Amino acid sequence: MEKYILHWGEMGTRWGVNRTVAQIHALLYLATNPMNAEEITETLGVARSNVSTSIKELQSWKLVKVVHLLGDRRDHFETMKDPWDLFYTIMEGRKQRELDPTMSVLRECVLDSEQDKETPAEVKARIQEVLRFMETLDNWHRQIKGLPKSTLLKLIRLGAKVQGFLGK
Repeated sequence: MEKYILHWGEMGTRWGVNRTVAQIHALLYLATNPMNAEEITETLGVARSNVSTSIKELQSWKLVKVVHLLGDRRDHFETMKDPWDLFYTIMEGRKQRELDPTMSVLRECVLDSEQDKETPAEVKARIQEVLRFMETLDNWHRQIKGLPKSTLLKLIRLGAKVQGFLGK
């Protein structure tokens, strides 16, 4: 468990996520029961305030939820155990935080460039090309999100074989 949690924390920093946030998520993923903040603090050896802040961030991503246990007034926390559910939740969060705002700005840039006589046509075309690319990703995300897990798994397992069906 320790090796997994430490590695997940390291990978989190590479994905742009705070190390403690990633470690708490890994701990809750591996935990057999919901954990309260004190248990998380003791297990990971991090400050209680860091745990609180990290839990709030994980909740904002919809990766952690509060659970109440009978006879215990403290909040306990748990995360989804299905890797596919985690994947979908993270993908949706990244889309909302990264892709959607970028597409909005790109649309504004395209509109602004129509009135701008000084921007070279080649630059305008590049901006439009990036917008089309991002819209294609958004459309792909919408389609993938609608697929049942079993279908998506089959598609992933097909891999490069799909090219054979489509032709070279």
